[in-house]
Amino acid sequence: MAAQFGRRLRKGAVATTVAAVVVAALSASQAPGVTTDDQGGKTAADAQASPETTVDDGAATGNSRYYTDLPPLTSPSPAPSASTSPAATGATEAGIPATVLDAYKKAAAELAESKAGCNLPWELLAAIGKVESGQARGGNVDANGTTLSRILGPKLNGNGFAYIQDTDNGAYDGDSTVDRAVGPMQFIPSTWAWAGRDGNGDGVKDPNNVYDAALAAGHYLCRNGWDLSAQADLNRAILSYNNSQDYLNTVLSWLEYYRKGTHEIPDGTGTLPSSSSDDYSGSGSTTSPSTPETSTPSPDTSTPGTESPSPEPTTPSSPTPTPTDTVDHLEDVGTLKLTATAGEAFGRKISTRAETEAGKGVGKVKVRFTIVGDTDATFTGGETVATAVTNTAGVAVAPTLQAGEKTGNFTVRALLVGRTVSALDYTATVTARAADTLTRTSDTALTCTPGGEFADQVEVKATYNGAVADKVAATATLIKSADDPTENDKGPYFKDADGKTVRTLTDLTTDENGLLKLPKLYADDTTGTFLLRITTTGGATLTVELTVAAAETATPSPTPSATESASETPAA
Repeated sequence: MAAQFGRRLRKGAVATTVAAVVVAALSASQAPGVTTDDQGGKTAADAQASPETTVDDGAATGNSRYYTDLPPLTSPSPAPSASTSPAATGATEAGIPATVLDAYKKAAAELAESKAGCNLPWELLAAIGKVESGQARGGNVDANGTTLSRILGPKLNGNGFAYIQDTDNGAYDGDSTVDRAVGPMQFIPSTWAWAGRDGNGDGVKDPNNVYDAALAAGHYLCRNGWDLSAQADLNRAILSYNNSQDYLNTVLSWLEYYRKGTHEIPDGTGTLPSSSSDDYSGSGSTTSPSTPETSTPSPDTSTPGTESPSPEPTTPSSPTPTPTDTVDHLEDVGTLKLTATAGEAFGRKISTRAETEAGKGVGKVKVRFTIVGDTDATFTGGETVATAVTNTAGVAVAPTLQAGEKTGNFTVRALLVGRTVSALDYTATVTARAADTLTRTSDTALTCTPGGEFADQVEVKATYNGAVADKVAATATLIKSADDPTENDKGPYFKDADGKTVRTLTDLTTDENGLLKLPKLYADDTTGTFLLRITTTGGATLTVELTVAAAETATPSPTPSATESASETPAA
């Protein structure tokens, strides 16, 4: 009989024993997440997360429910032929719904280009998708990849799960009181707000769409500069998705299983999970995990007048406030002015303090920093969002900001995670690269005949405080005189792509060595001395002298006279 999605088993000694036996068998046959060799390759023990591998970054899912089914002990076979129908459990489990599989592979392909150093395997997305939603409920999606019904996790109301106050006004999860994990990859709304991606190119970032969710999951796993081909970084990335050792083990098991072979199956025919991390009822209920369970009180059948004295009504005690609940506002901590030259790191880090209403710092709360505006600046690692945990003084420090090539102002917004308080905005400024000195790389005189071309091209080197000034913007203009920097209409000139005369060049840039080589110069029929002025961002200026003169005519030697010739004739 096929397992029913969401079927609950009692969580206790029996489940733990069964899981231990299965994990032990997996360790013997297919060590989760690693391969072994005869040269001392990693073993299953290496796949276990050490304490320092855990990442407290909010967790994509809010550490919500996940499915604990483990893969079959028998490794899947390579994709069966079209004429065969996989009947064995292993072959069935290895089938991934077509649209879902396509979403995983396209997301991994995009990450291979945008973040090649991450080395994200599509099988990792498949493993997480299996554990989070049973591959979008067995591939229950439409042709565009959107789930036919919403997949929602439990209410994160502090009852068996973390307490996460509503952050999206119910836009994604339909709940305006607390948050719930949403979609095939189970993102909580506050994480989707910054991690969401448009994976199918429809202009919408929808956590209920498997293409969008898979691409978002890939970027989430590849943040912080992690290399997922390294076991330690792989563990960190998975734990950042759901911070649980059991979750890590389960995902690694499915990752290894899928690496050994998978095949495509029709949408809607995938194998559905049978147990989850919050199994507790022991009733074998088939309630969907997105449907909260309710209990109906038994009717009162006692005879009037024979009731036992009722206990005094008690008022349910309020949950103990978490540190996040006590935060009233965010304050800046001496960040001051944030400025950097294009391509350089900002010299200051953003520091934000979470405070109570009385102004006391609150430790162990999360502050999310998001780069906002038209900029290519990022945090270290190439991300535009970073989360930091406040220290005992209540201060969270953002990673180092790295300026891109776009100049101007942008905003870094600090927000408290898990509670709605006013955001704190920081203005950052990127200034253009600059040079303070320009010098020619040659001292050869630059000369030309009228109507000819200069034999040597002008090349200069830019420096700033003695260091190479690379990628600095420059302008070159043939000017009228040292006192009149307007463009000259006579004398030397450049040519544009169409061969037309040009006497001002803009959009010039020094190379990585601070060098700038100008195009070839030509001369009209005007003779004289002319000036070429080169200026850069930062104020560096160099004036180069150009000379246009007619070629010198050689003076012929005088012809000897007849008398001189005769006198020079030797006597007979």
